[in-house]
This record gives sequence, structure tokens and C-alpha cells, in this order.
Amino acid sequence: MVAPTEAIEAAARWDRLTRWERAELGRKLRRDGWTYSEIMAVLPVVKGTLAGWCKEIRLTEEQIDAIRARRPPGVRTGIPVDTNRKRRLEVEQIRRDASTYALSQLNNSHFVAGAVLYWAEGDKSSRRLSLVNTDARALTFFIDWVRTYHDSDAEFVLALHLHEGNVDEAAKSWWRAALQLPEAPFHKTFIKPAGTGHRKNHLAQGVCRVMMRRSGNPWHRTMAWIDVITRELKSTSLVS
Repeated sequence: MVAPTEAIEAAARWDRLTRWERAELGRKLRRDGWTYSEIMAVLPVVKGTLAGWCKEIRLTEEQIDAIRARRPPGVRTGIPVDTNRKRRLEVEQIRRDASTYALSQLNNSHFVAGAVLYWAEGDKSSRRLSLVNTDARALTFFIDWVRTYHDSDAEFVLALHLHEGNVDEAAKSWWRAALQLPEAPFHKTFIKPAGTGHRKNHLAQGVCRVMMRRSGNPWHRTMAWIDVITRELKSTSLVS
């Protein structure tokens, strides 16, 4: 690969470039189809830093074919490997199976209620099944729902969000009893300092998060269930 003039000139004044300018130059070469080794031959950057800059960039099939053409036969150095392919295919199958199951449960009010509760209050970004609430009844329902539709032996970890002045151990004891999880472990409690909010009715037991252990697959399954239920609701004009 012949380095573009701008890259050569930028490398010559590397020490005067800002961190953003360095990163953007590395990203540009990557977007142009360069391997990390080819970029590092032009720019004075280590592979770990370069990989961090370019982690969101995906080469096209044409660019990957061009890299193969530049490599001697049998040499794969620099050719991107889809290391997540097996897991991605597994997740796709989990979601397909979950969608089929959800369609068979649309008349099951307990199933639908749990999915809707999670749709409203559950964690939908971290890919782990967890629910936050101040109401022990909602969290108890969630625990029962998880054990009914995901894993009858599901285990849970709790976490509290308290205000300054709340008694941590007392709150933990209250939640363990209310949720009927006498041995449940807790993550470190978050204590909100006084004067950082307008809420006056601070609950002595605070806010509790219930997290299912080993819940990667259940999270994907639940997201697929929610997709099916929301589509069905839209088809009946109950939601826009």
C-alpha cells in the first residue's frame, strides 16, 4: 500500500498533532482498507491504541479481498476474523425460538404481564436481566416470572440505591425479607448525598435492583418476547 501524501506529511509532524487528529488519521487509513500493520508502518502508533481508535470500523468484503490479494498464499496476517460469529448465530437462534414461543403465549396473562413489566422497567441496554423498583411486589413478580419462564433455579443478586441517612444493613434486611431471598448477595450500595435532589419522601429501604445471574441468553429471549408483544399490540391499534 502506498501511503497518501497527507498521511506521510501528518506522520512527519506527529508530535504536533492533537490526540483527536492522530486518532482521526488512523481511522481514515483503516476506513480506506489498510491493515493495522500497514498503518503502523506509516504512523508511530502501537497496535493497542490503533485498535481502540478503529474498534467501530468494519471493513467491506471488497477491502478484505484486497488484503488477501496483498498477502502471500496461506498468510492470514491482517485479515479481519469474525470472532463473534458463533455467538451471533447462537443469539439469532435464541431470538427466533423465543419469538415462536411468545406467539404461543399471547393469551397467557402472566407471561404477557411480566414481559410488559420488563418492557417498562427492565434493563434493556446492558444485556443482563435486571429490574429496578421501589415496590417489592413488582420485584417479587419479576422474580417469579423469571423462574417460571426462564429458569426455575434462577439465582439473583441485589443492589440498593439509598439516600444519605438510610441505614444500609437495615435496608438490605428489609429487601431480603420482602423478596423472600434470605441469602441473596448485594453489590455495593450507592448512597446519594444529601442536597442532590428535590425528593423529600426518602424511603428507608431505598430503591432495589434485582439482577438474574448468568442472564445473557434470558435477556435476549426477553427482548424477543417484547418485540413480539409490541408488534401484536400495534396490530390491534392499542399502541401507536
